[in-house]
Amino acid sequence: MSPENLIETFGTIGLFVIIFAESGLLIGFFLPGDSLLFTAGLLAAQGQFGLNLPVLLVGCFIAAVAGDQVGYLFGKRVGPALFRRPDSRIFRQSYVDRAREFFDRHGSKTIVMARFVPVVRTFAPILAGVGSMEYRTFVTFNVLGGLLWAVGVTTTGYILGDTVPDIDKYLLPIIVLIVFLSILPPLIEALRHRRAARRSAMSPAQAEAAADDLEQAVNED
Repeated sequence: MSPENLIETFGTIGLFVIIFAESGLLIGFFLPGDSLLFTAGLLAAQGQFGLNLPVLLVGCFIAAVAGDQVGYLFGKRVGPALFRRPDSRIFRQSYVDRAREFFDRHGSKTIVMARFVPVVRTFAPILAGVGSMEYRTFVTFNVLGGLLWAVGVTTTGYILGDTVPDIDKYLLPIIVLIVFLSILPPLIEALRHRRAARRSAMSPAQAEAAADDLEQAVNED
């Protein structure tokens, strides 16, 4: 599943297929979209594997937008059954719940923001279809999100590959950093949700005591 190995094995067309699958097909949620785009741009700057930047930008943009369109139509047609589907080896109801919370919190902007959040990226367009988001609104945010994500991340990889000498030596740490930054927002949201759940589980007396302890600690500082 190394981005470089995937690109070397499947080439430019395979890259487009992977971006399409991760953007709107349930089976694509585990694919490394962010790091794949970045690596493709970096390798294109070095002239490896016959990668061409204009072709990459246009192809990845179309694949990302088309994937979300398919996800939206899937959600509109068969989406309600998704919420009743039992867990399996590759499907977890928690994936849907996570994307649903993200969607409820950010509304239509989720279609853009979710592009940069693994798993949520795959389920957001499906949930937009389930929730009957106006099609014109969805298309607008889909095109914007696809542009910022597919073109932006790939171009960033290309610029760094073209300007930083021997950057390929640091490819693995960079990919690890990209993955970390991608999962950081969900981790922060999970921590906030856990804290909120603990507060709601407290009795009024416990909540008041916790507030008093916090106030006392602040005064001591």
